[in-house]
This record gives sequence, structure tokens and C-alpha cells, in this order.
Amino acid sequence: MKRYLFLLLTCVTLTAYGQKEYKASLFGIKSNGTTLNTTSIQRAIDYISENGGGTLHFYVGRYLTGTVFLKSNVTVNLHEGAILLGSTNPYDYREVEKVRMPALVCAFQADNIAVVGKGVIDGQGRELCYNYLDQQQKGVMPDAIRYDRPGYRPQGVYLRECKNVTVKGITIKSAAGWTFEPDQCENMLVDSVTVLGLDFWNNDGIDIVDCKNFRLLNSFIDAADDAICFKSHDANTCNENIEVRNCVARSSASAIKFGTVSAGGYKNIRLINNKVYNTHRSAVTIAIPDGGFADGILVDSLYAYNTSNAIYLRIGARNTSRPAGTLKNVTIQNMYCEIPAGKADTDYPYEGPIEDNPRNISPASIVGLEGGHDIENITIRNIHLVYPGGGNARYAHRGLTPAELEAIPEMPRSYPEFSQFKELPAWAFWVRHARNVTFENVKVTAHERDYRPAIVLQEVDGVTLTDMTYDEPGGRKKQVHTWKAKNIVQK
Repeated sequence: MKRYLFLLLTCVTLTAYGQKEYKASLFGIKSNGTTLNTTSIQRAIDYISENGGGTLHFYVGRYLTGTVFLKSNVTVNLHEGAILLGSTNPYDYREVEKVRMPALVCAFQADNIAVVGKGVIDGQGRELCYNYLDQQQKGVMPDAIRYDRPGYRPQGVYLRECKNVTVKGITIKSAAGWTFEPDQCENMLVDSVTVLGLDFWNNDGIDIVDCKNFRLLNSFIDAADDAICFKSHDANTCNENIEVRNCVARSSASAIKFGTVSAGGYKNIRLINNKVYNTHRSAVTIAIPDGGFADGILVDSLYAYNTSNAIYLRIGARNTSRPAGTLKNVTIQNMYCEIPAGKADTDYPYEGPIEDNPRNISPASIVGLEGGHDIENITIRNIHLVYPGGGNARYAHRGLTPAELEAIPEMPRSYPEFSQFKELPAWAFWVRHARNVTFENVKVTAHERDYRPAIVLQEVDGVTLTDMTYDEPGGRKKQVHTWKAKNIVQK
């Protein structure tokens, strides 16, 4: 009896605030990397939650597991050297009602939860995906295989409808699907995390879905698909009161992206002092292709290097059962971006797609939709965009005649990407179907002369250009072209 009490006391302690601390070994959890711990880890989490809450500590070791669910009032502390290791057997993953995809670590309607420490959550996603494909190709596990990938793949961490959540210090890596998805969570802090989603393609870094009062701080995200991605899956809610600050993003798709799913919307989003590099698509994309709205977005102090496009704002209409959405009140300021002549993500294990048809370098674009669906109230301030220039009309051409500008397709149902229109008539900014756009203290640099003007304003109403600088070799030329444009002011 005395020996039992001694062992219990060594595995359970109390903090100064009465919070109970539990060692994983108390519950028979093994750190050898080969014992499947799913049941014992889940029992530990359930026990701690049922007994008033506390912290479950994982020390140095490899803890193999399938899906585990966090419960209210439980903190998981992954100490340095501790690895929560995802099983590579597809049948070790499970889902529950309302959980969109299975994941290695899940939570559903859990409050006051945390995952902290310097340890790692490793989904072993590449091997897990290969095992999914093996089972599907044998007909054992039915699933639609599209684009040579299984559509049903476990994520790394998926949290749904949780409140008062902290994720701090850890590394989340190598998921089979999206790496980290908070979905309809409230009052959530993600601080000083590393997210690595490189083991399979279509692996987003962090997807923030219809969350409220959410902060992502001081983190590094490197993904084979979009790195920091806001999505809205539910037409009855939205992302609201979000701050992303002091983060670094790298992506073989877009670095910071709103969309593409925009069923609800995005409101009061602040992106402050972030960096982007080696990114195949845009440094920042705000896309509203499925209805919904974007209103009140601030991008301040964004530094982007070796990134194929700087800014892409877009309204589309993929969902024909709903009216087109709205995009307004966006400020992008204090931004520096260098755009390469070649492909920016060539060292990724899963690169972004290579285009079949050649085109010259695309400009930053603000593109609404015909029929009264203008993008409204956009401010571009204190920006310097550096382009390679060298646009060559003999390579690919888009002229400035009314017929040539009219020939640029609307493409309302297409997937929204800056390259979707192929050759465009400007080398720095193209604006179409927009109202009340302000450019202030904007410098655009082309290293080589381009056959196109820097800016084309097409079918717009109310554009002000103040303190603009056009730095292009080869002598002066007209750098702003307008067509069907009203109320254009150049100062």
C-alpha cells in the first residue's frame, strides 16, 4: 500500500494554484515509439477532465497514437524531446459528428484546453497517405481519389467549437491533410508555434475557419499549399476579430489567403508585421468567390521576398445559388515585395503547378465582377513593389485597345488565382470593377523595360493616385492607362 501511494504521489502533483499535474506514465502510456497508445492517452485525458482538470505531461520519447480527443479543462504539455507520433495505419483514425475530417489531435466543444511545450506533433503524413492510397486502390477503403491524392486524409490538429484555447511553443508537422485547423473556435491564442505541412500536397499550414477573437503570434508556417489561410465554411457565421502578428510564412501556393470558401465572411482582421518568402502564388489574397463578405481588413508591415505575386483581391461567383459577395474597406500599407522572373518555389517537394500557356509576369490585381459587384473602399499606402520587368509583346501580348481590354474574360466561376486571366495589360497594378480606390505613396520598380504601362484602370469609378513613383529603365512613357474609368485623380 505504501509503495502504491509513493508511485501515485510521484506521478501526480499540485501546482501553487491547485492545478493537478499528471505524468503520462501514470496511465501506462509508453514512449518507445512502437506501442499504440491511443486508448491509454484518451483515458488519461478523460480522467483528468472528469476530475476537475489538470495538465498531462509528456517527457522525452516517441508516443505512438491514433486519434485522441482533448476534453475541457485539460492541458497537454509536450516537453522538449516529446513527440506525439501519428499512426500510419488509416484505421487508427476516427471522427465524430460535426468533425469535418479525422485528425491526430481533435477537440469538439471543449473549453479551457491547451497544448503547450517545446515538443512535436508528427502526423507521419506521407506514409499514412500512401497507406490510404493502398487501401483505396485495393477497394478495401472506398473513397474518391482525385488528382492522385486521397480526398479523405487525417489532419494534424482539428479543433471545433472550442472556447478559451491556447496552443503555444509546439511544432505541428507532417499531417496527411491540413496541418492545423481551428474551426468555429472562440478566444483562442496560438503563439510561437512551428507548422510544417510539407509531406503531401494540398497540405495547408493553418486554416482559421469562422473563428472569433483569435490571435496567431510569433509563429513560422511552411506549407505545400496555403500557409496562413482564412476560410468561412458556414453561411451563418464568419471570421471576426482576428490578429496575425510577427509571423513568417512560406508556401508553394499563397502565403496569406482569405478563401477560397467564403460562405460567411471575414470581419475586423488585422495582419501586422509579417514576412513571406519563396511563395508560388500571392503574398496576400482576399477572395470572395462563394457569396459572403470581407469587410474591415488591415494589412500593415508585410515584407515579401521571392513571391510570384504581391496582392490579389477578387470577387467571383462560383456558387450560382447565392448572390455574389462583397469586398470592401481594405487597407494594405507599409508593404515591400520582390517578385522574381522565375518560379519561386522550385525547392519544394510538392511545387505549385507549372502553367501550360506562357505569360509575362502578372501585376497585383483588384478585380471585382461585372453587374454591379465592385470591390469598394480600398487603400494602398506606402507600398514598394519590385518586378523583374521585361514583359515582351512577342512572348505574350495583351493590348490596350477597347477590343483587347474587353476580351479579358470575367471568369466568375473559376478558382480565384492571380494568374487565372493569363496575360494582363499592366505590369504593376490592374484594377477592374472597383470603386473608391486610393493609391498613396506607392513606388513600383521594374528592373527591365516592359511593353505594358505600370497601371491599368478598367471599368472603375473613383481612383486617386497620390505621390506615385514609376521606376522603369528605357526612358519615360505613359504609366497609367484608363478605360471606362470615371473620377480619376492624379496628384
